[in-house]
Order: sequence, then C-alpha cells, then structure tokens
Amino acid sequence: MSSKKNQEKHEELVEKEAPELEEKAQEELEEASEESELKKCQEELQEQKDKYLRAYADFENMKKRLEREKTNAVIFANEAFAKDLLTVLDTFENALSSFDKIEANEEAVEKIKEGMVLTYEQLLSILKKHGVEEIACEGEFNPEFHQAVTQMESDEHKSGEIVQVLQKGYKLKDRVLRASMVATCK
Repeated sequence: MSSKKNQEKHEELVEKEAPELEEKAQEELEEASEESELKKCQEELQEQKDKYLRAYADFENMKKRLEREKTNAVIFANEAFAKDLLTVLDTFENALSSFDKIEANEEAVEKIKEGMVLTYEQLLSILKKHGVEEIACEGEFNPEFHQAVTQMESDEHKSGEIVQVLQKGYKLKDRVLRASMVATCK
C-alpha cells in the first residue's frame, strides 16, 4: 500500500506541478521567440540605418558636384565671348606692328598709334580682370597649352623648345581658350 500511496502522491504532485511547468516552458518559449524577434528587428533597423547613411552620402556628393558644376558654369559662362575677342586682340597687335614699319614722322600717325596702344592696353586689362590671360611661351613645349605648327633649326634652343610664337594663346582661368601656335626646335 505504501507504494500505491507513493504513486498517488506522485501523480497528485505531477498533476499539480505539470501546469506550472507547462506554463514555465511556454513562457521560456515566448521569451526566446521575443528575443529572436527583437534580434531580427535590431538587424533590420541596422540595415535601414546603413541604407539611410548611403543615401545621405550620395545626396551630399551630388550636392557638392552640382555646386562645383554651377560654379564652373558661372566662371566659364563668357568663354565663347572671350574667344571671339581674341581675334580683335590679334588685329590690334598686327596694326600696332604695322606702325613700326611706317617711316613718316607725322604727328597724326603718332597720335593714331598712341590711341591704338591705349585701346589695346585697355582691352588687355579688361580681359585680365575677367580671368583671360596670355599663355606663356618660353622654354619647353607643352601640348596642353601650345600647338606646334612647324619645326625650325636653332643653335640657341634645345630640341623640343619653343623657337618662335606664330599666334599667341590665351586661357580663361585654367581653361585654354586658344592654344599658342608655335614653332619648335628640331
């Protein structure tokens, strides 16, 4: 009988504690499920943060690029106009060099020459004020700024150096408007 009593006690105890154990197991399962879902949500949040940061970086890069393009557009807006004025400079230079060939010492010719020199210098000053500058043509040939039209023999220059400038070149800020046409040493 004692074994029967023990068994009954045991069954009674199992019946009593079974719901508690089942409830505990259910809670632990729910907790594990919540932790899993929390971890999943945290991973998704991190993924969304990464996407946001990439999109924000792309936006900032595009904003900077557009600002640079806008600045360049403003700086180089008058490029075509400046290029067209270069032929006027060439004509002035040719006219001024023609005065040196005139041997007459007439006062009128000197006054015309003086007026042309002042106009030429004023035009150069205005162009320089707006960023148009003559390209230097001394020394070594540079294909970014010079266009070699011909080659010449010269004892005074090394091979590849500029011997003569056939047409001046100009640049607007750092952009070449017209390359200098030069003759280089063979």
